[in-house]
Amino acid sequence: MNMFEQMPFSEKYPVFRKLAEIGDLRKLSREELELYDEDIKNMRDIYATRKFDEKRGMEKGMAKGMEIGMAKGMEKEKLATAHRLLSMGLSDEQVSTVTELPLEEIQKMKEQA
Repeated sequence: MNMFEQMPFSEKYPVFRKLAEIGDLRKLSREELELYDEDIKNMRDIYATRKFDEKRGMEKGMAKGMEIGMAKGMEKEKLATAHRLLSMGLSDEQVSTVTELPLEEIQKMKEQA
């Protein structure tokens, strides 16, 4: 069995099916060879575009994930700082000013402690 006939992509893309049928590019007419070259170029362009889009999508996803992670980390640190300041005896207003947390959140923390 021909190697191209065994490959699953030969069913998806006509250029490879055609290649499997002829087996030898030297047997193609000038017009067929030009069409074949055009199909190969199109396939390469599609592949490059998809790879570029995948890379760009991964970069965007990583940046968004970092942004979310940093925001969560900063919020966690603000809460830890607020706990420390409350344990030092600072007023709710002072803790709210230093940590930039809402006064209501400071009061909730104080009640839960």
